[in-house]
Amino acid sequence: MRTTVGWRADAPATPLRRSPLERRDLRPDDLAVRVDYCGVCHSDLHAVAAHPGGTLVPGHEFTGVVTEAGPEVTGFAPGDPVAVGNIVDSCGECPMCRAGQENYCHAFPTLTYGGTDRHDGSTTLGGYSREYVVRDRFAYHLPAGLDPAGAAPLLCAGVTVWEPLRALGVGPGARVAVAGLGGLGHLAVKLAVALGAETTVISRSAGKADDARRLGAHDLLVSTDAARMAEARDRFDVVVDTIAADHDLGPYLRLVAMDGTLSQVGHLGPVTVRTTDLLIGRKRLGSAGSGGRPATAALLAFCAEHGITADIELLPSGQVNEAFDRLRRNDVRYRFVLDLSDLS
Repeated sequence: MRTTVGWRADAPATPLRRSPLERRDLRPDDLAVRVDYCGVCHSDLHAVAAHPGGTLVPGHEFTGVVTEAGPEVTGFAPGDPVAVGNIVDSCGECPMCRAGQENYCHAFPTLTYGGTDRHDGSTTLGGYSREYVVRDRFAYHLPAGLDPAGAAPLLCAGVTVWEPLRALGVGPGARVAVAGLGGLGHLAVKLAVALGAETTVISRSAGKADDARRLGAHDLLVSTDAARMAEARDRFDVVVDTIAADHDLGPYLRLVAMDGTLSQVGHLGPVTVRTTDLLIGRKRLGSAGSGGRPATAALLAFCAEHGITADIELLPSGQVNEAFDRLRRNDVRYRFVLDLSDLS
């Protein structure tokens, strides 16, 4: 086994603590990656809150540098900048895997942390650590020119909104609205704008207008303004709903144009929908989660071409508990990223 150091949770009510960690010895198709930057995702917060005990190391959107490669690895070499997302293996055989949608693997993908290793049954430990060992198929070359700290959130937040935008054919002439301007939402705006869509931000607050314009949005729609919401009825081909809390989908479905789609990617719990909100206009309700290998590689290439990274606040990893506290209060614009160099 290899030894590294990282931040672990032992119980829901206790802070993360710095701790030695063990990584597996390299298998023939493995890479050892020095983790430089790791994004802090809301799902990290939820995972720690729900953690029943034992070792949990969060972190599933990170960038770093290859330090060692297994003997069967041909696509990477020591010194290569790489990115790793929230999936580190899959069965590779089911229809979804064969279609390049490993995120929907019928046998369930191996998650970057809290997952079960397909070879030895061990529990995966995440990217809040100085080293990660990953199968080469689930590492991605980090394109030159992308800031590695700002690129880290692309591997979860970015690909989560990229998948529905691409699957729904968003491009020039499309009318897109993004509900919620947080870690997911601000990247959805940047990507939709770069794809050529007329893009609107939907927010409860008019105070987000300056941020919306800075991100490239063409308009801000205040969801508490009943008159403006009524004017915008049937306006958008795609509404990407990134709101993380439980909420009524009706007002957002009424914004969707005929044969358009509301893609719900923020709240993962149960939802209630009135059939008439779908019926009137033949509207669709969909969702998406993470991305397969081809989509993730395509996202990174697109972001390099268009200069897109997340808007981040970079913190030394020693401030991870402060980041968690602030994330609980939604005190971040728009993504915390941990600098793991203080673990060296």
